[in-house]
Amino acid sequence: MWFYYLLAALVLLQSIASLRGGVRWLAYFRRELAAKRPLYLPFASVVVPCRGVDQGLGANLSALFAQHYPAYEIIFVSDGPDDPALAVAREARRKFAGESIARARFVVAGRAIESGQKVHNLRAAVGECDPASEVLVFVDTDARPSGGWLRALVAPLADATVGASTGYRWFLPTAGGLASHLRSVWNASIASALGSDGARNFCWGGSTAIRRETFEGLRMRERWRGTLSDDFALTRALHEAKLPIHFVPACLTASHEDCSLRELLEFTTRQLKITRVYAPTLWKIVLVSNLLFVLVFFGGIALSLARAALGLEFAWPLAVVSAIFLLGTWKAFFRLRAAALVLEDDHAQLRAGLWAHLALWPLTAALYLYNALAAACSRRILWRGVTYELKSATETAIISATPPPPATPDDAPVTNETGHA
Repeated sequence: MWFYYLLAALVLLQSIASLRGGVRWLAYFRRELAAKRPLYLPFASVVVPCRGVDQGLGANLSALFAQHYPAYEIIFVSDGPDDPALAVAREARRKFAGESIARARFVVAGRAIESGQKVHNLRAAVGECDPASEVLVFVDTDARPSGGWLRALVAPLADATVGASTGYRWFLPTAGGLASHLRSVWNASIASALGSDGARNFCWGGSTAIRRETFEGLRMRERWRGTLSDDFALTRALHEAKLPIHFVPACLTASHEDCSLRELLEFTTRQLKITRVYAPTLWKIVLVSNLLFVLVFFGGIALSLARAALGLEFAWPLAVVSAIFLLGTWKAFFRLRAAALVLEDDHAQLRAGLWAHLALWPLTAALYLYNALAAACSRRILWRGVTYELKSATETAIISATPPPPATPDDAPVTNETGHA
Protein backbone atom coordinates (compact mmCIF):
# COMPACT_ATOMS: atom_id res chain seq x y z
CA MET A 1 0.00 0.00 0.00
CA TRP A 2 2.84 2.40 0.78
CA PHE A 3 4.03 2.16 -2.84
CA TYR A 4 0.54 3.01 -4.12
CA TYR A 5 0.32 6.02 -1.81
CA LEU A 6 3.75 7.20 -2.97
CA LEU A 7 2.56 7.14 -6.60
CA ALA A 8 -0.73 8.71 -5.54
CA ALA A 9 1.13 11.61 -3.93
CA LEU A 10 2.88 12.29 -7.24
CA VAL A 11 -0.42 12.25 -9.15
CA LEU A 12 -2.06 14.53 -6.57
CA LEU A 13 0.79 17.03 -6.96
CA GLN A 14 0.44 16.75 -10.73
CA SER A 15 -3.32 17.32 -10.43
CA ILE A 16 -2.86 20.41 -8.25
CA ALA A 17 -0.35 21.85 -10.74
CA SER A 18 -2.77 21.08 -13.57
CA LEU A 19 -5.58 22.86 -11.76
CA ARG A 20 -3.39 25.91 -11.28
CA GLY A 21 -2.74 25.79 -15.01
CA GLY A 22 -6.49 25.81 -15.66
CA VAL A 23 -6.93 28.86 -13.44
CA ARG A 24 -4.10 30.65 -15.25
CA TRP A 25 -5.60 29.71 -18.64
CA LEU A 26 -8.93 31.32 -17.77
CA ALA A 27 -7.16 34.40 -16.40
CA TYR A 28 -5.09 34.66 -19.59
CA PHE A 29 -8.24 34.53 -21.73
CA ARG A 30 -9.88 37.27 -19.70
CA ARG A 31 -6.78 39.44 -19.81
CA GLU A 32 -6.18 39.02 -23.54
CA LEU A 33 -9.81 39.50 -24.54
CA ALA A 34 -9.99 42.72 -22.49
CA ALA A 35 -6.71 44.13 -23.82
CA LYS A 36 -6.63 46.80 -26.52
CA ARG A 37 -5.72 45.23 -29.84
CA PRO A 38 -3.04 46.86 -32.06
CA LEU A 39 -4.38 48.35 -35.28
CA TYR A 40 -2.25 46.31 -37.66
CA LEU A 41 -4.08 45.40 -40.87
CA PRO A 42 -1.60 44.68 -43.69
CA PHE A 43 -2.60 42.85 -46.82
CA ALA A 44 -2.70 39.15 -45.92
CA SER A 45 -2.64 35.89 -47.85
CA VAL A 46 -4.85 33.22 -46.29
CA VAL A 47 -3.66 29.79 -47.44
CA VAL A 48 -6.20 26.96 -47.26
CA PRO A 49 -4.81 23.47 -47.99
CA CYS A 50 -7.61 21.19 -49.19
CA ARG A 51 -8.00 17.46 -49.56
CA GLY A 52 -11.43 15.94 -49.40
CA VAL A 53 -14.56 17.27 -47.80
CA ASP A 54 -14.73 17.93 -44.07
CA GLN A 55 -18.01 17.88 -42.18
CA GLY A 56 -19.63 21.29 -42.60
CA LEU A 57 -17.06 22.35 -45.18
CA GLY A 58 -19.42 24.79 -46.89
CA ALA A 59 -20.02 26.73 -43.68
CA ASN A 60 -16.32 26.61 -42.80
CA LEU A 61 -15.24 28.12 -46.12
CA SER A 62 -18.07 30.66 -46.07
CA ALA A 63 -16.65 31.96 -42.79
CA LEU A 64 -13.36 32.75 -44.55
CA PHE A 65 -15.16 35.04 -47.00
CA ALA A 66 -16.94 36.87 -44.16
CA GLN A 67 -13.89 38.20 -42.32
CA HIS A 68 -13.92 41.77 -40.99
CA TYR A 69 -10.61 42.65 -42.57
CA PRO A 70 -9.86 45.40 -45.11
CA ALA A 71 -7.78 43.52 -47.72
CA TYR A 72 -6.87 39.88 -48.06
CA GLU A 73 -6.72 37.03 -50.52
CA ILE A 74 -7.70 33.40 -50.04
CA ILE A 75 -5.63 30.75 -51.79
CA PHE A 76 -7.24 27.33 -51.97
CA VAL A 77 -4.68 24.67 -52.80
CA SER A 78 -5.10 20.96 -53.46
CA ASP A 79 -3.15 18.14 -55.04
CA GLY A 80 -5.58 17.73 -57.96
CA PRO A 81 -8.04 19.86 -59.94
CA ASP A 82 -10.85 17.39 -59.31
CA ASP A 83 -10.66 17.54 -55.51
CA PRO A 84 -14.29 17.95 -54.34
CA ALA A 85 -13.21 20.56 -51.76
CA LEU A 86 -12.29 22.92 -54.60
CA ALA A 87 -15.81 22.69 -56.00
CA VAL A 88 -17.21 23.68 -52.59
CA ALA A 89 -14.70 26.56 -52.43
CA ARG A 90 -15.71 27.80 -55.90
CA GLU A 91 -19.34 27.72 -54.88
CA ALA A 92 -18.49 29.76 -51.79
CA ARG A 93 -16.71 32.33 -53.94
CA ARG A 94 -19.76 32.54 -56.20
CA LYS A 95 -22.12 32.96 -53.24
CA PHE A 96 -20.07 35.83 -51.86
CA ALA A 97 -19.35 37.57 -55.16
CA GLY A 98 -19.85 41.30 -54.62
CA GLU A 99 -20.23 40.87 -50.85
CA SER A 100 -16.78 39.74 -49.70
CA ILE A 101 -13.61 41.81 -49.82
CA ALA A 102 -11.54 38.67 -50.25
CA ARG A 103 -10.01 37.71 -53.57
CA ALA A 104 -10.04 33.95 -54.05
CA ARG A 105 -7.57 31.99 -56.15
CA PHE A 106 -7.05 28.28 -56.75
CA VAL A 107 -3.74 26.44 -56.96
CA VAL A 108 -3.16 22.83 -57.97
CA ALA A 109 0.02 21.58 -56.32
CA GLY A 110 0.12 18.06 -57.75
CA ARG A 111 0.88 14.88 -55.84
CA ALA A 112 3.49 15.00 -53.10
CA ILE A 113 6.60 12.87 -53.57
CA GLU A 114 8.95 13.58 -50.68
CA SER A 115 6.78 15.21 -48.01
CA GLY A 116 3.29 15.18 -46.55
CA GLN A 117 0.59 16.23 -49.00
CA LYS A 118 -0.46 19.18 -46.82
CA VAL A 119 3.12 20.44 -46.58
CA HIS A 120 3.53 20.00 -50.33
CA ASN A 121 0.36 22.02 -50.91
CA LEU A 122 1.50 24.77 -48.55
CA ARG A 123 4.87 25.09 -50.24
CA ALA A 124 3.18 25.45 -53.61
CA ALA A 125 0.61 27.98 -52.36
CA VAL A 126 3.16 30.20 -50.62
CA GLY A 127 5.00 30.51 -53.92
CA GLU A 128 1.80 31.84 -55.50
CA CYS A 129 0.98 34.49 -52.88
CA ASP A 130 0.49 38.06 -54.00
CA PRO A 131 3.84 39.94 -53.88
CA ALA A 132 2.09 42.70 -51.93
CA SER A 133 1.20 40.33 -49.10
CA GLU A 134 2.94 41.15 -45.81
CA VAL A 135 1.42 38.38 -43.71
CA LEU A 136 0.90 34.69 -44.42
CA VAL A 137 -2.02 32.98 -42.68
CA PHE A 138 -2.62 29.23 -42.64
CA VAL A 139 -6.02 27.74 -41.86
CA ASP A 140 -7.44 24.21 -42.05
CA THR A 141 -10.70 23.35 -43.75
CA ASP A 142 -12.16 21.78 -40.59
CA ALA A 143 -12.03 25.13 -38.76
CA ARG A 144 -14.94 27.59 -38.70
CA PRO A 145 -13.48 30.95 -37.67
CA SER A 146 -15.52 33.86 -36.37
CA GLY A 147 -15.78 37.10 -38.32
CA GLY A 148 -13.04 38.74 -36.26
CA TRP A 149 -10.64 35.79 -36.50
CA LEU A 150 -8.28 37.16 -39.15
CA ARG A 151 -8.03 40.61 -37.56
CA ALA A 152 -7.30 39.08 -34.14
CA LEU A 153 -4.76 36.59 -35.48
CA VAL A 154 -2.77 39.20 -37.41
CA ALA A 155 -2.81 41.91 -34.69
CA PRO A 156 0.04 40.50 -32.50
CA LEU A 157 2.38 40.69 -35.50
CA ALA A 158 2.35 44.47 -35.12
CA ASP A 159 5.24 43.71 -32.77
CA ALA A 160 8.01 42.71 -35.16
CA THR A 161 9.70 40.69 -32.41
CA VAL A 162 6.78 38.22 -32.35
CA GLY A 163 7.62 35.22 -34.47
CA ALA A 164 4.08 34.02 -35.14
CA SER A 165 0.59 34.10 -33.70
CA THR A 166 -1.63 31.08 -33.31
CA GLY A 167 -5.05 29.88 -32.26
CA TYR A 168 -6.26 26.38 -31.63
CA ARG A 169 -9.27 24.17 -32.33
CA TRP A 170 -12.15 23.25 -30.06
CA PHE A 171 -14.16 20.25 -31.21
CA LEU A 172 -17.92 20.72 -30.94
CA PRO A 173 -19.86 17.50 -31.59
CA THR A 174 -22.96 18.05 -33.70
CA ALA A 175 -24.98 14.85 -33.32
CA GLY A 176 -23.04 13.84 -30.23
CA GLY A 177 -21.96 10.33 -29.36
CA LEU A 178 -19.40 9.08 -26.87
CA ALA A 179 -16.49 9.02 -29.34
CA SER A 180 -17.16 12.59 -30.50
CA HIS A 181 -17.36 13.92 -26.94
CA LEU A 182 -14.26 12.01 -25.90
CA ARG A 183 -12.31 13.52 -28.79
CA SER A 184 -13.40 16.99 -27.70
CA VAL A 185 -12.17 16.37 -24.15
CA TRP A 186 -8.93 14.77 -25.39
CA ASN A 187 -8.25 17.75 -27.64
CA ALA A 188 -9.10 20.34 -24.96
CA SER A 189 -6.17 19.21 -22.83
CA ILE A 190 -3.81 20.18 -25.67
CA ALA A 191 -5.50 23.56 -26.12
CA SER A 192 -4.90 24.44 -22.48
CA ALA A 193 -1.15 23.82 -22.94
CA LEU A 194 -1.03 27.15 -24.82
CA GLY A 195 -0.83 30.36 -22.82
CA SER A 196 1.18 33.44 -21.99
CA ASP A 197 4.67 31.93 -22.38
CA GLY A 198 5.60 32.63 -25.99
CA ALA A 199 8.82 30.68 -25.66
CA ARG A 200 6.89 27.49 -24.81
CA ASN A 201 3.90 27.92 -27.11
CA PHE A 202 3.52 25.98 -30.35
CA CYS A 203 1.91 26.77 -33.69
CA TRP A 204 -1.28 25.04 -34.73
CA GLY A 205 -1.27 24.75 -38.50
CA GLY A 206 -5.02 25.20 -38.60
CA SER A 207 -4.80 28.82 -37.45
CA THR A 208 -1.39 30.47 -37.65
CA ALA A 209 -0.17 33.85 -38.92
CA ILE A 210 3.42 34.91 -39.58
CA ARG A 211 5.04 37.93 -41.18
CA ARG A 212 6.18 37.08 -44.68
CA GLU A 213 9.67 38.41 -43.99
CA THR A 214 9.91 36.19 -40.91
CA PHE A 215 8.72 33.17 -42.89
CA GLU A 216 11.28 33.81 -45.60
CA GLY A 217 14.02 34.59 -43.09
CA LEU A 218 13.45 31.19 -41.50
CA ARG A 219 13.61 29.58 -44.99
CA MET A 220 10.45 27.68 -44.17
CA ARG A 221 9.73 26.49 -47.70
CA GLU A 222 13.09 24.71 -47.65
CA ARG A 223 12.68 23.53 -44.07
CA TRP A 224 9.29 22.04 -44.91
CA ARG A 225 10.84 19.87 -47.61
CA GLY A 226 10.60 16.21 -46.61
CA THR A 227 8.45 16.86 -43.54
CA LEU A 228 4.94 15.74 -42.70
CA SER A 229 4.02 18.18 -39.92
CA ASP A 230 3.90 21.80 -41.01
CA ASP A 231 3.20 23.14 -37.52
CA PHE A 232 5.87 21.11 -35.69
CA ALA A 233 8.47 22.20 -38.26
CA LEU A 234 7.43 25.85 -38.01
CA THR A 235 7.41 25.69 -34.21
CA ARG A 236 10.91 24.21 -34.15
CA ALA A 237 12.22 26.89 -36.52
CA LEU A 238 10.76 29.69 -34.38
CA HIS A 239 12.11 28.20 -31.16
CA GLU A 240 15.58 27.82 -32.66
CA ALA A 241 15.46 31.47 -33.75
CA LYS A 242 14.23 32.40 -30.24
CA LEU A 243 11.15 34.07 -31.70
CA PRO A 244 8.07 33.90 -29.44
CA ILE A 245 4.75 32.42 -30.52
CA HIS A 246 1.77 34.44 -29.33
CA PHE A 247 -1.35 32.45 -28.48
CA VAL A 248 -4.49 34.43 -29.33
CA PRO A 249 -7.49 33.30 -27.24
CA ALA A 250 -9.87 35.09 -29.60
CA CYS A 251 -8.71 32.62 -32.26
CA LEU A 252 -9.85 29.54 -30.41
CA THR A 253 -11.74 28.12 -33.39
CA ALA A 254 -14.67 25.75 -33.47
CA SER A 255 -14.55 22.50 -35.43
CA HIS A 256 -18.12 21.22 -35.81
CA GLU A 257 -17.56 17.50 -36.29
CA ASP A 258 -18.56 14.06 -35.13
CA CYS A 259 -16.44 10.92 -35.26
CA SER A 260 -16.74 7.18 -34.82
CA LEU A 261 -14.64 5.17 -32.36
CA ARG A 262 -12.38 4.08 -35.22
CA GLU A 263 -11.91 7.69 -36.34
CA LEU A 264 -11.23 8.75 -32.75
CA LEU A 265 -8.46 6.19 -32.34
CA GLU A 266 -7.04 7.00 -35.77
CA PHE A 267 -6.97 10.75 -35.12
CA THR A 268 -5.54 10.65 -31.60
CA THR A 269 -2.94 7.99 -32.38
CA ARG A 270 -1.82 9.92 -35.45
CA GLN A 271 -1.14 12.97 -33.30
CA LEU A 272 1.05 10.96 -30.91
CA LYS A 273 2.93 9.23 -33.73
CA ILE A 274 3.72 12.63 -35.20
CA THR A 275 4.72 13.88 -31.74
CA ARG A 276 7.06 10.93 -31.23
CA VAL A 277 8.93 11.80 -34.44
CA TYR A 278 8.98 15.59 -34.13
CA ALA A 279 9.06 16.04 -30.32
CA PRO A 280 10.30 12.77 -28.77
CA THR A 281 10.84 14.31 -25.34
CA LEU A 282 7.23 15.47 -25.23
CA TRP A 283 6.08 11.99 -26.30
CA LYS A 284 8.02 10.45 -23.41
CA ILE A 285 6.43 12.89 -20.96
CA VAL A 286 2.97 11.99 -22.28
CA LEU A 287 3.76 8.29 -21.95
CA VAL A 288 5.13 8.44 -18.40
CA SER A 289 2.64 10.94 -16.97
CA ASN A 290 -0.40 9.11 -18.30
CA LEU A 291 0.96 5.72 -17.28
CA LEU A 292 1.36 7.08 -13.76
CA PHE A 293 -2.17 8.52 -13.78
CA VAL A 294 -3.75 5.30 -15.07
CA LEU A 295 -1.95 3.22 -12.43
CA VAL A 296 -3.04 5.49 -9.60
CA PHE A 297 -6.57 6.47 -10.68
CA PHE A 298 -7.88 3.29 -12.24
CA GLY A 299 -5.66 1.17 -10.01
CA GLY A 300 -7.15 3.00 -7.02
CA ILE A 301 -10.66 2.17 -8.17
CA ALA A 302 -9.73 -1.50 -8.58
CA LEU A 303 -7.96 -1.50 -5.20
CA SER A 304 -10.96 0.04 -3.45
CA LEU A 305 -13.34 -2.49 -4.99
CA ALA A 306 -11.06 -5.42 -4.14
CA ARG A 307 -10.57 -4.34 -0.53
CA ALA A 308 -14.31 -3.73 -0.12
CA ALA A 309 -15.04 -7.22 -1.46
CA LEU A 310 -12.58 -8.70 1.05
CA GLY A 311 -14.07 -6.75 3.92
CA LEU A 312 -10.94 -4.61 4.32
CA GLU A 313 -10.72 -0.86 4.89
CA PHE A 314 -10.92 0.98 1.56
CA ALA A 315 -11.67 4.58 2.52
CA TRP A 316 -8.16 5.94 1.88
CA PRO A 317 -7.64 4.67 -1.68
CA LEU A 318 -11.20 5.77 -2.50
CA ALA A 319 -10.45 9.20 -1.03
CA VAL A 320 -7.33 9.50 -3.19
CA VAL A 321 -9.27 8.67 -6.35
CA SER A 322 -12.05 11.09 -5.40
CA ALA A 323 -9.59 13.92 -4.75
CA ILE A 324 -7.88 13.38 -8.10
CA PHE A 325 -11.21 13.29 -9.90
CA LEU A 326 -12.46 16.50 -8.26
CA LEU A 327 -9.24 18.37 -9.05
CA GLY A 328 -9.44 17.33 -12.70
CA THR A 329 -13.13 18.17 -12.93
CA TRP A 330 -12.45 21.60 -11.50
CA LYS A 331 -9.77 22.22 -14.14
CA ALA A 332 -12.13 21.06 -16.89
CA PHE A 333 -14.71 23.56 -15.64
CA PHE A 334 -12.21 26.46 -15.83
CA ARG A 335 -11.21 25.33 -19.31
CA LEU A 336 -14.84 25.37 -20.46
CA ARG A 337 -15.37 28.81 -18.92
CA ALA A 338 -12.46 30.09 -20.99
CA ALA A 339 -13.75 28.51 -24.20
CA ALA A 340 -17.22 29.98 -23.60
CA LEU A 341 -15.73 33.49 -23.52
CA VAL A 342 -14.70 33.08 -27.16
CA LEU A 343 -17.19 30.66 -28.71
CA GLU A 344 -20.16 32.93 -28.03
CA ASP A 345 -22.25 31.54 -30.90
CA ASP A 346 -21.74 27.97 -29.72
CA HIS A 347 -22.92 28.12 -26.11
CA ALA A 348 -25.67 25.58 -26.77
CA GLN A 349 -23.14 23.02 -28.02
CA LEU A 350 -20.76 23.82 -25.17
CA ARG A 351 -23.55 23.19 -22.66
CA ALA A 352 -24.43 19.94 -24.44
CA GLY A 353 -20.84 18.78 -23.95
CA LEU A 354 -20.50 19.97 -20.37
CA TRP A 355 -21.09 16.52 -18.88
CA ALA A 356 -18.39 15.01 -21.08
CA HIS A 357 -15.71 17.52 -20.10
CA LEU A 358 -16.54 17.19 -16.40
CA ALA A 359 -16.89 13.39 -16.33
CA LEU A 360 -14.91 11.82 -19.18
CA TRP A 361 -11.55 13.46 -18.67
CA PRO A 362 -10.02 10.46 -16.79
CA LEU A 363 -10.71 8.32 -19.87
CA THR A 364 -8.54 10.63 -21.95
CA ALA A 365 -5.53 9.63 -19.83
CA ALA A 366 -6.13 5.99 -20.76
CA LEU A 367 -6.55 7.06 -24.38
CA TYR A 368 -3.32 9.08 -24.31
CA LEU A 369 -1.54 6.05 -22.87
CA TYR A 370 -2.88 3.87 -25.66
CA ASN A 371 -1.85 6.49 -28.25
CA ALA A 372 1.66 6.78 -26.83
CA LEU A 373 2.15 3.01 -26.72
CA ALA A 374 0.85 2.67 -30.29
CA ALA A 375 3.30 5.37 -31.36
CA ALA A 376 6.11 3.32 -29.83
CA CYS A 377 5.21 0.38 -32.06
CA SER A 378 4.70 2.05 -35.43
CA ARG A 379 5.45 5.21 -37.39
CA ARG A 380 2.89 4.54 -40.11
CA ILE A 381 -0.17 6.81 -40.27
CA LEU A 382 -3.21 7.35 -42.48
CA TRP A 383 -4.07 11.00 -43.07
CA ARG A 384 -6.79 12.13 -45.48
CA GLY A 385 -6.54 9.05 -47.64
CA VAL A 386 -2.73 8.99 -47.79
CA THR A 387 -0.63 6.44 -45.90
CA TYR A 388 2.77 7.70 -44.71
CA GLU A 389 5.81 6.19 -43.03
CA LEU A 390 7.50 8.77 -40.78
CA LYS A 391 11.15 7.87 -41.18
CA SER A 392 12.41 11.01 -39.41
CA ALA A 393 11.51 14.66 -38.85
CA THR A 394 12.90 15.47 -42.31
CA GLU A 395 12.06 12.29 -44.23
CA THR A 396 8.55 11.13 -45.08
CA ALA A 397 7.74 8.14 -47.27
CA ILE A 398 4.40 7.97 -49.09
CA ILE A 399 3.14 4.39 -49.07
CA SER A 400 -0.18 4.81 -50.88
CA ALA A 401 -2.83 7.41 -51.70
CA THR A 402 -6.50 7.21 -52.58
CA PRO A 403 -8.59 10.00 -54.13
CA PRO A 404 -10.89 11.88 -51.75
CA PRO A 405 -14.60 10.97 -51.88
CA PRO A 406 -17.02 13.32 -53.69
CA ALA A 407 -18.87 16.09 -51.89
CA THR A 408 -22.50 15.76 -50.82
CA PRO A 409 -25.26 18.42 -51.00
CA ASP A 410 -24.81 19.05 -47.27
CA ASP A 411 -21.32 20.42 -47.95
CA ALA A 412 -22.55 23.41 -49.95
CA PRO A 413 -21.79 26.88 -48.59
CA VAL A 414 -24.44 28.42 -46.38
CA THR A 415 -25.33 32.08 -45.98
CA ASN A 416 -27.80 34.01 -43.92
CA GLU A 417 -29.88 36.96 -45.06
CA THR A 418 -26.92 39.33 -45.05
CA GLY A 419 -24.72 36.91 -46.98
CA HIS A 420 -22.44 36.18 -44.04
CA ALA A 421 -21.73 32.70 -42.74
